[in-house]
Amino acid sequence: MIDIKLIRENKDLVKENIKKKFQDDKLPLVDEIYELDLEYREVKQNMDTKRAEKNKLSAEIGALMRDKKIEEANEIKAKVSTMGEEIDALTKREDELSEIIKTKMMRIPNIIADSVPIGKDDSENVELKKFGEPVVPTYEIPYHADILEAFNALDKEASGRTSGNGFYYLMGDAARLSSAMLSYARDFMIDKGFIYCIPPFMIRSDVVTGVMSFAEMDAMMYKIEGEDLYLIGTSEHSMIGKFKDQLLKPESLPITMTSYSPCFRKEVGAHGIEERGIYRVHQFEKQEMIVICEPEESEEWYEKMWQYTVELFRSLDIPVRQLECCSGDLADLKYKSCDIEAWSPRQQKYFEVGSCSNLTDAQARRLGIRVKSDKGNYYLHTLNNTVLASTRALIALLENNYQEDGSIKIPKVLQPYMGGKEIIK
Repeated sequence: MIDIKLIRENKDLVKENIKKKFQDDKLPLVDEIYELDLEYREVKQNMDTKRAEKNKLSAEIGALMRDKKIEEANEIKAKVSTMGEEIDALTKREDELSEIIKTKMMRIPNIIADSVPIGKDDSENVELKKFGEPVVPTYEIPYHADILEAFNALDKEASGRTSGNGFYYLMGDAARLSSAMLSYARDFMIDKGFIYCIPPFMIRSDVVTGVMSFAEMDAMMYKIEGEDLYLIGTSEHSMIGKFKDQLLKPESLPITMTSYSPCFRKEVGAHGIEERGIYRVHQFEKQEMIVICEPEESEEWYEKMWQYTVELFRSLDIPVRQLECCSGDLADLKYKSCDIEAWSPRQQKYFEVGSCSNLTDAQARRLGIRVKSDKGNYYLHTLNNTVLASTRALIALLENNYQEDGSIKIPKVLQPYMGGKEIIK
């Protein structure tokens, strides 16, 4: 959520930003909010004036009563009573306007960085840099589901019976390899100085609406029937939510945390759920990182965070690239974002394995995350980044370490987590 001062003082900037995100249907919201805010401030000023006058008159009543001026005192009492009713009406209207403005403000996208390329969707994202040399072997790389099935490691038929499409059973050495990558990613981030955390896997609606837009919420989140709880789509949500309505001390900053969680996603959209494989599914596991920092430090943290993911994948001998997200591909709360994509030797192209985002103070405003300092209280900046998502990372590892004889070479950094195994046959 942006600062309403931007709409008060620079409506054109807000409208231009909406146009850059190709959300022209939201343009009328800016003028609506502007007019509602004018009324809100007028109501508040009127209410404050009447309240001050009421307090002054109330003080006079006591003096008149002491002077035995009963009739005058009663006249003022009647006036005070009428003013009390007027103040109650104004208070009610103030609350109504505040809620209406807040609801509309939550639909206004965050101001994007000047460096963000303008484009309608992810097809217009821009490659920034490649890391590692993409290799295409002389032998064929099978589809990842076929690789897993050759090891009796994937059973989607059984999961279809128990849970429906979009779920899977992962077994044997492949399941162990998936857990090994998550454990390695956890230790990798701990070594970077991040605090390890296992967060709640369900969060309330006021946290959900604090960390994402309504459109994202509808497309991603599973609601627990009969309760004000949602299954998390990523642990970033409950990690940032941990600091909801908190006034933090400057010496506690920056807050750097890494978390493990299962992730649950409806995956509503044109891309659909993958029938055979595990690239797009309803459930997976993830190691995540979040940072809460001073506003002037968020750009520096953004650069550090995506580079951590690159470093991790390169340590697994997986070539990757950084792709900057264009304006139309940015979620509403994001200031800027980039995807990290891994090389697929089978498809001979890159595919997304993680995303890093700087949300400036958009989440902090929604959730009330501030710092108390000698400069006054102000909102902090929040960032998040995927360290490793289990299913997509496993696909990248299988394809890039597939041997001609059908075996899978285990990267050296993972071997200690696999009981010393160097290869899966």
